[in-house]
Amino acid sequence: AARKDFYSRDQGSRLMPLRWFTALKQPDGKPFMADSLVRYGYLPNEDAQPSGLPVGFSVDGSGKDLGMTCSACHTRQIEVGGTAYRIDGGPAFADFQSFAADLDSAVNTVLSDPKAFADFARAVLGPAPAAGEQAKLREAVRAWYTPYHTIMDRALPKHKPWGPVRLDAVAMIFNRVSGLDIGPPPSYMIPENIQVADAPVRYPFIWNAPIQDKTQWPGFADNGDKILALSRNSGEVYGVFAVFHPRKNEGKLLGFDFLADNSANFQGLEALEELVLKIGPPKWPWAVDQSLADAGREIYDRKTGQGGCIECHGIRRGQPRLLNKNTWATPVQDVGTDSREYNILGWRVKSGVLEGAYIPILSQEPLKSMDLAVNVLQTAVMGTLLQHLSADLLSAKAEAKLEFKARILRRLLGPTIDQLKGAFRKPEVSGKPSFAYESRVMEGIWAAAPYLHNGSVPSLAELLKPAAERVTSFKVGPAYDSVNVGLAAEQTRFDYTYRTTDCSAGDSGRNSGNSRCGHEFGTRLSADEKKALLEYLKVL
Repeated sequence: AARKDFYSRDQGSRLMPLRWFTALKQPDGKPFMADSLVRYGYLPNEDAQPSGLPVGFSVDGSGKDLGMTCSACHTRQIEVGGTAYRIDGGPAFADFQSFAADLDSAVNTVLSDPKAFADFARAVLGPAPAAGEQAKLREAVRAWYTPYHTIMDRALPKHKPWGPVRLDAVAMIFNRVSGLDIGPPPSYMIPENIQVADAPVRYPFIWNAPIQDKTQWPGFADNGDKILALSRNSGEVYGVFAVFHPRKNEGKLLGFDFLADNSANFQGLEALEELVLKIGPPKWPWAVDQSLADAGREIYDRKTGQGGCIECHGIRRGQPRLLNKNTWATPVQDVGTDSREYNILGWRVKSGVLEGAYIPILSQEPLKSMDLAVNVLQTAVMGTLLQHLSADLLSAKAEAKLEFKARILRRLLGPTIDQLKGAFRKPEVSGKPSFAYESRVMEGIWAAAPYLHNGSVPSLAELLKPAAERVTSFKVGPAYDSVNVGLAAEQTRFDYTYRTTDCSAGDSGRNSGNSRCGHEFGTRLSADEKKALLEYLKVL
């Protein structure tokens, strides 16, 4: 029952009306929804309502709008010897860029091809729709298509697509909020804020995510309890098609109304976090050489300089949070891996209707007309959460002055507010540039290939080689190699080869987005030691 809920729970994403989605066609005339979108790496959901929707696609409470939920990107299925193994919480093999681009093309065909529109109108409106109904439908589809096409055309990288298992989620969230949500009505768009999302990373695994004290690959968001989870997940749902159009309103707390036109389903987000808490790391399903694994544990527990892992990846007490005193430490360290995701954190955008937005209780300066995209996102999420959390605490008749409401809110939610200060921020860097990323606890790491934050290494066996000796390209797909612990060399599901780069200046160094360099730990172990360590990593 929990799995069924996780696969379809609405979090407030509103991709498009469900009837439209089921009426769309592929270029060959087949339904766009054919094969439950398996061609994009999504997984069939036998309990879906309506039938045919894959895992991670949800319908709102009214049954009218289709959206996506977190299991779309965080459910994995691997294949060994003709047998499939489902891994809840694992990084999906989904090819979101191909799905998004093909959806864009399908809707464009409806608008540009009279026959395609006539077929679409009959499917949506009935066998004999009136001319007025068709005109109204066309106008609604065009209104949907304009912002969707704008972000997909400007943001999706055309020459180096993300491919399966990777997504530039942070850039797409920044693009969505700053490019489609905070412009002037009626379009709400600021197209010039949208930049190419060219720093894809591997979908993270989410077992243990609720108790990490940091999250996001660069560790720029505090984490570890339900309040911070609500912040994290609110930012996520804005990136996957939630409706969000804040507006100035001096009568509201903070001088803006963040909730009037906001589809985020807070009850759903909280329920999903509870479900993620139940997942746990997956257990290795095949035989293990226990004596070899025991020898591997001794290697794992060595100091880093001796080829060990525990100093960076072991379980130890993290930063206590308001609602969880027992978080797990998530060190954020520069180990020489690809740096491109840090470019995104320096993006500057027009702040649109949020210009001047000021959250004094967070000690944040008012947003400037041009500001960091991460500051715009922080304001959007914090403003939303503070108004949501305070909705039942502040009387509707409370005095409208911002300072007065801020004092009330601090008195009522003071510890919560202090904690939220670290929910989104650009990482502090002093001295020489540091491109640091999370060093997570490695429970279940066997099920999370490919490796490094940008997915540039196909297996744990490859990761134990010096960067110069790692494979320069590999196929991506669900076929699994239980010996090398990662992706099998031969794949049949996708026709996609991930071509990585080295650290040379001619390849843009570590800033290519596809660099396989860095994390040269355990590379000097003997062949027997590496074999033992791999055996132990299977049982974590």
